[in-house]
Amino acid sequence: IIIIIIIIIIIMDSQFAFVGSDFVVVVADTTSVQQIIVQKSDEDKIVQLDAHKVLALSGPKGDVSNFGEFVKCNLNLYRLKNGRALTTSAAAHWTRNELAKALRSGPYQVNGLFAGYDDHSGPELYFLDYLATMHKVNSSGHGYGGMFSLSLFDKHWVPNMSRAQSLELVKKCVAEIQERLVVAPEKFLIKIVSAKGVEQMTMVTATGAISNGPPSDAAQKEGVQQDVEMKV
Repeated sequence: IIIIIIIIIIIMDSQFAFVGSDFVVVVADTTSVQQIIVQKSDEDKIVQLDAHKVLALSGPKGDVSNFGEFVKCNLNLYRLKNGRALTTSAAAHWTRNELAKALRSGPYQVNGLFAGYDDHSGPELYFLDYLATMHKVNSSGHGYGGMFSLSLFDKHWVPNMSRAQSLELVKKCVAEIQERLVVAPEKFLIKIVSAKGVEQMTMVTATGAISNGPPSDAAQKEGVQQDVEMKV
């Protein structure tokens, strides 16, 4: 029964990512759910590890929080001790190794999408799961939303996609999730990793509008807009 509950929690999250021309797009829903209760709708499920790396995690909230902070702090410790940061590939392999070691003691029930940008290798995306499987991919996803997105990636993803093409693909994936899921997430957080760093945007599912900033800012803007409409 416990295993079934954990699997349901993992697949309830909607996360997907893909590689563009010189960037990686990582998208995750912002809804925090406990069984049938929505706890909050502005949860950031994409951990920013450093200036050019992010890790989207799905699974039980305790494992997601603990493992995300564990990876972030250890990568930062390596940078402070050695005077340079790990490459995206090295950091992803280290993360996978930690998941493998935990399998034999206290496993983390988390799935991940590891994205980053390096000057010599460009944008990179790695698929990770709770059994410590890792693959370098061009596109991938986790949860029900990720499952729906995979078919769209097969049809619409092409190498060297521009920023405009990438955002259109994100909208198609979110529209598919909204159509297929009984209860679709209200908002999605978008993080774009490039040579300039990590850019953060929020997409409101109902309208398809994309705005800069975290989910809390988008919710605040939406609330202000509704207040103005009511006054009018």
